[in-house]
Amino acid sequence: MIIFLICLLVLSGCKTGKRELSDLALVMAVGLDKGSKAETIKITAQIARPADARGQTGAPSGQTGDPIWSASAEGETIFEAIRNLSTFSSRRVFWAHNLIIVINEDLAKEGIRNIIDFFTRNPELRMRTWVVVTPDKASQVVSTMTGLEVVPGEALDKLFRYTSISVQAPRTQMIDLQAAYLSESTQPILARVHLINRGVSNKKPGQAGAYKQVELSGAGIFKGDKLMGYIKPIEVRAMIPFIEPLDTGVLALSCPGDKHKKVTVELKSQKFTVTPTYKNNKPFFRVSYQTKASMIEAACPFSLEERGKVKALEKKIEKEKKKEFENIVRMAKSKYKSDFLEFGRTFNNKYPIEWRKIGPNWETVFPTVVVKVDTKAKITDTVLLEKQTKPGSVRN
Repeated sequence: MIIFLICLLVLSGCKTGKRELSDLALVMAVGLDKGSKAETIKITAQIARPADARGQTGAPSGQTGDPIWSASAEGETIFEAIRNLSTFSSRRVFWAHNLIIVINEDLAKEGIRNIIDFFTRNPELRMRTWVVVTPDKASQVVSTMTGLEVVPGEALDKLFRYTSISVQAPRTQMIDLQAAYLSESTQPILARVHLINRGVSNKKPGQAGAYKQVELSGAGIFKGDKLMGYIKPIEVRAMIPFIEPLDTGVLALSCPGDKHKKVTVELKSQKFTVTPTYKNNKPFFRVSYQTKASMIEAACPFSLEERGKVKALEKKIEKEKKKEFENIVRMAKSKYKSDFLEFGRTFNNKYPIEWRKIGPNWETVFPTVVVKVDTKAKITDTVLLEKQTKPGSVRN
């Protein structure tokens, strides 16, 4: 008992390190813009109001009813701007719950080195935070209320969790951005979002575009820490297999024999590989894509028994996917001269010794590499309809 009592004297409690929830301002999203003065940066924090973020329609006594509070401050550095938030915030700004970082494109064009440094150096910030760029003011994006979620930051978080279905933008987190920035074999790429008038007012039915919403709109291409350009949402689906695991995809094609009507196929069991080889002191890459497709929608009669139509449609799928992959490779090599498709990383994994020779000069070697694309598609089913849909096919 005496030993036990002595141990209690030297054991420290949690009083000095505790943080009361009522004393914290929980940041859910943060936006970064250029400041009003030269060489300054503006930071906007979307802070949750726990008492008001309960989905209620009326405000309780002493509350505003708004689920968030957006606060902005400027400084010569990010940390100075954050400290300036404390001049009017009644609570300490707490960053551990931040879900997304939104960067204005004008700021990204000048370089995001300091952003990467700050958000990876601070132990209070998570490396699994989403990072995006926007042509709009980042302060407006993080302050925009959404239709489904009470807290906008949660809406943006879920938007990227389920973006693998729409394939409209990459899913880049801070840990991915840092890895690409520090790597000598690849370049960063960030999702792009913008504000769009969409939605219908509940108070005024029929009033289209009553609310601004955040929409996925492709990707921003970087070289080093500077934003170089963009790729469209339709081009993202060709880029995704190079950097992320594949989910299902959708492809709309013209009907065999009738270019004015469309059929829609769902691409399943997609297999994508990039195989590097090294010949005559030069790297060579073979891109292989295979998929099984299901007929989801047909505006023209179609049946698996019509082998001629099936083969023609399979060729269309192969041709379209090959065109998409060749186009995105051409953009990386010629337009941006930026290896955001991770060819260098793939080569380094297989040929680490050879990479020591060409790695330091990869920026000049990459635009000259040869990339061959092979595609293979097979239509396996028509979901619930085995026979073609046509009028008068059922007898009363």
